[in-house]
Amino acid sequence: MAETGIKFGKLTTHVLDTAQGCPAAGMRVRVYVQHGDHQHLIADAVTNQDGRVVPLLPEMPAGEYEIVFSVGEYFAAAGLGAEPRFLDDVPVRFGTAGAQHYHVPLLVSPYGYSTYRGS
Repeated sequence: MAETGIKFGKLTTHVLDTAQGCPAAGMRVRVYVQHGDHQHLIADAVTNQDGRVVPLLPEMPAGEYEIVFSVGEYFAAAGLGAEPRFLDDVPVRFGTAGAQHYHVPLLVSPYGYSTYRGS
């Protein structure tokens, strides 16, 4: 591979189901890159038995991104939550500076969530 001078970071995630006290295995996670007023899907994955997708993006240039966690679908499959769903897709928008590791964990229940930049 030729050296381009572009520095890439990587993206990982870990989802914990705080309602059941376990990793959120089998949750769909999509990643979009923002381009002005539109976005493009660049990753579509499912969390493993540990609630992780590692790496979600092995190479990620600087830019603006959105991770969408399919929380409503996950809790419906687990028989938790009510209809209509309080939470459905949970989007997390963030920016990156390039050659760094970005870890975006999600702590989630059928009625609330929390996220932060992890390590």
